[in-house]
Amino acid sequence: MKENMLEWMKLGNTTLPNALLTSYKLLNIDETELLLLIHVYSFTERGNSFPTPNEISSLMTINSTQCSDMLRRLIQKGLIEIQDGHSSDGIRFEKYSLDPLWDKLLDVFLQQKKAKDVMNQQTIETDVYTCFEQEFGRPLSPFECETLALWMDDDRHDPVIIKAALKEAVISGKLNFRYIDRILFEWKKNGIKTVEQAKNYGKRFRPHQQQTKNKQIERPENKTEPIPFYNWLEQ
Repeated sequence: MKENMLEWMKLGNTTLPNALLTSYKLLNIDETELLLLIHVYSFTERGNSFPTPNEISSLMTINSTQCSDMLRRLIQKGLIEIQDGHSSDGIRFEKYSLDPLWDKLLDVFLQQKKAKDVMNQQTIETDVYTCFEQEFGRPLSPFECETLALWMDDDRHDPVIIKAALKEAVISGKLNFRYIDRILFEWKKNGIKTVEQAKNYGKRFRPHQQQTKNKQIERPENKTEPIPFYNWLEQ
């Protein structure tokens, strides 16, 4: 039993990228072609870089002729190629290369990632519009929608920061686009890039705002001029 286990371990393992298993159909190959490619890769990993159709088909449910035809199709599809090589003593030999397969697989992965990033960005932007409409209690006007788009596309404000500026405007009781635009301008000028930085920046003025409001309530209007609380638009 122990000897059988050692023999089994000597066969080694074949490690494949999961992207090959999840995206092979995007490379226009079927399951049988995929398995053939895996066998070619496995042979190469074990030191046989140019296995014959007989060697490959002996591990599959296809015969040697079918294996030859399939190898030819994979070469035509640009997923595998035959390269020339030379041994250390100068003997010329041929070998299979799967570099074209890995190149195409990487292209597919990058295309999928780009599409996913675009979808995520669209979701984030939609969420920003939804937050604004909820706070304003109405659909945004075309001009307001354009302003939001300019903040994200031209000014490169992070959507999270835009929502933080919206929240700051709500807290300050100044719910309008001009005020929010001024907040974003001040934050960018002062190097504020995170929500935490924005919170800390706003907290420096909020106590003063509350004290001002309290004083306005306590003092008669005809005796003392009210002290203006912090206003972003005046900066």
